[in-house]
Amino acid sequence: MSRTGFISVLGVGESRPSGAKAPLIAAPSGTAKAVPFPKPMCETSCDRLLHFWLVTALLIGAATACLADSPSQLLAAGRVDEVISTLNSQPTDAESANLLCRAYFALEDWDRAEHFCKKATALDPRNSRYHRWLAHVYGEKADRANFLAAASLAGKTRDEFERAVELNPKDVDARVDLAEFYLEAPGIVGGGHEKARAQAKIIGATDPAREHWVYARIAEKNHDMATAEREYRRMIEASHGDSEAWLNLALFFRHQKRYDEMEQTLVKTSEAPMSKPDVLVDVAQNLYRTGRNLALAIRVLHRYLASGPVEEAPAFKAHYMLGTLLEKQGDRAEAAREYQASLSLAAHFGQAKQALNRVAP
Repeated sequence: MSRTGFISVLGVGESRPSGAKAPLIAAPSGTAKAVPFPKPMCETSCDRLLHFWLVTALLIGAATACLADSPSQLLAAGRVDEVISTLNSQPTDAESANLLCRAYFALEDWDRAEHFCKKATALDPRNSRYHRWLAHVYGEKADRANFLAAASLAGKTRDEFERAVELNPKDVDARVDLAEFYLEAPGIVGGGHEKARAQAKIIGATDPAREHWVYARIAEKNHDMATAEREYRRMIEASHGDSEAWLNLALFFRHQKRYDEMEQTLVKTSEAPMSKPDVLVDVAQNLYRTGRNLALAIRVLHRYLASGPVEEAPAFKAHYMLGTLLEKQGDRAEAAREYQASLSLAAHFGQAKQALNRVAP
């Protein structure tokens, strides 16, 4: 569920310009009066309409540009290099520090991500979301650490998730993260299935689908695969067939090496109502890892990139994955273009650099 989780987002008025004068024509009395020349209807009404739409387009364009240029919008578009350069790595407010944390998180630069996430929580210690991000960073570092360091980092992960829930008890995402920690972590660092189950009951009051996800994961941990599959199917029912629920069932089949069923379920995932666009990237990734239906993997990645990427699956990584799939199919020229697209968003993304060097003529 938490695929970045522990241990493995007019009107325009009419007016004549000031000081303008109408052309002069001779009046019958021989005096001169300011009388406007009559104009054809379209020359007046159409011109006004054209003016209206031009001004409207300019205003909308300016507003869109402002949005697209904001660090949060850049991050959502996967333009991590621009986020970092825009914020200059010297944030003076908590939100900017958190955005830098998330940019470095996407780049898998865990030390810098930790630095800026800690700064965000120091500047705004009562923001639940900032504590969640710091917890995710600690969790990623724990995954990659030796045993002793991992135990210490796991404790920090638990503390930050618990703090996030304490600060915002109604945040279902925070509770799902905490439940995931409890069901994944050993008891020595504060894990426990009963703790996860307690969180699931609270989650179920507002999100029954994710309650079933927690129960399914607990059953998997207990090697009760029949119950796990049943709970994943209940998740699909409770979510009214949402794609993320189908994805979780597909992941279950993959873990069980039931690859035909996994592939069929990933096809259903790609066709189901989609509340989270990044699910498409997960579909492609799982097809690639199992060597199944690479044509579908390529199609869903094209669809994802065309529909507008989201932060949860950065565009530079989606381009890299698409390049990998195209390279695997022997299309080195198109693969190179995707690797170049990836590097245009994240110039220091090592995997894309290596891949481009591999396919470059």
